[in-house]
Amino acid sequence: MTEQRELIRGLHNLRPRHHGCVATIGSFDGVHLGHQAIITQLRARAAERKLPSVAIIFEPQPHEYFSGEKAPARLMRFKEKVLALFAAGVDRVLCLQFNERLRSLSAEAFIRQVLVDGLGVRHLVVGDDFRFGCDRSGDYVLLQKAGAEAGFSVEDTATLEIAGERVSSTRIREALQNADFALAQQLLGKPYRITGLVARGRALGRQLGAPTANVRLHRYRSPLVGVYTVTAKRTNGSPMSGSCMEVAGVANVGFRPTVEGEGAKPLLEVHLFDFSGDLYGREIAVTFHHKLRDEEKFESLDVLKQKIAEDIENAKAWFANCKPN
Repeated sequence: MTEQRELIRGLHNLRPRHHGCVATIGSFDGVHLGHQAIITQLRARAAERKLPSVAIIFEPQPHEYFSGEKAPARLMRFKEKVLALFAAGVDRVLCLQFNERLRSLSAEAFIRQVLVDGLGVRHLVVGDDFRFGCDRSGDYVLLQKAGAEAGFSVEDTATLEIAGERVSSTRIREALQNADFALAQQLLGKPYRITGLVARGRALGRQLGAPTANVRLHRYRSPLVGVYTVTAKRTNGSPMSGSCMEVAGVANVGFRPTVEGEGAKPLLEVHLFDFSGDLYGREIAVTFHHKLRDEEKFESLDVLKQKIAEDIENAKAWFANCKPN
């Protein structure tokens, strides 16, 4: 399909024109190579049937609903995920609010309300480990049976493996925790980056000799915590500075234990080298290359200031000797 991409928030926003599609279901956190393989299959089946392709996702993600702050860290925010799905070629994204009502639906009720009555699915593509329904009784066999009765076909997808292991969001989180950015890039199909709006802070970085662009992560946890070498660019394609499209820098991701109390939300702070522009309210994409150290709590702001100066010098030395991917 070549129609305009569309985000549909909730079953109540479905219209008659949305009836009839080829669909897939999942969390799609990271939209990694395994997800992209599913989407490639989805697009091919949609093209064969001359129908739009639809990815059904959930917000919050189910494990976040059940586990709250203990849930695994997100690889990307909701907006990043939707844009990544569109970039992969999905025509429509249907986002269902994962709440008590949705959680309590049986597998049969989910099929009827979402797939049949809501979307009029003609063909369904699911991962080989897909399970759903309040008692997790929904699986590929049940979908095939329901499809035969309701008039839609079902196919699964083979597991994608790299280096003998399954490509998964969990494996990417582990790679990021280990600062193995080469492996994370291999699994994602692109370097790991965080995208977000630059927000006004307390200008503490300026007081410490290193002004920062602050990006709120809007999540309980971050897959990265520490100090990293990074590059940053604007998402709208305009230059960062002069004719320079991307600027190197050093970033801290974490909870700022020296200046924040308990309960702080994770924050991305980026100090860009040789940059003096105004980024407030602008969206930037920050790509991570190398971990310099863990986040620490220092005894005073003076000690923190000294450590930041060391971080900047170490980051510049890294860029002088290494070429980012």
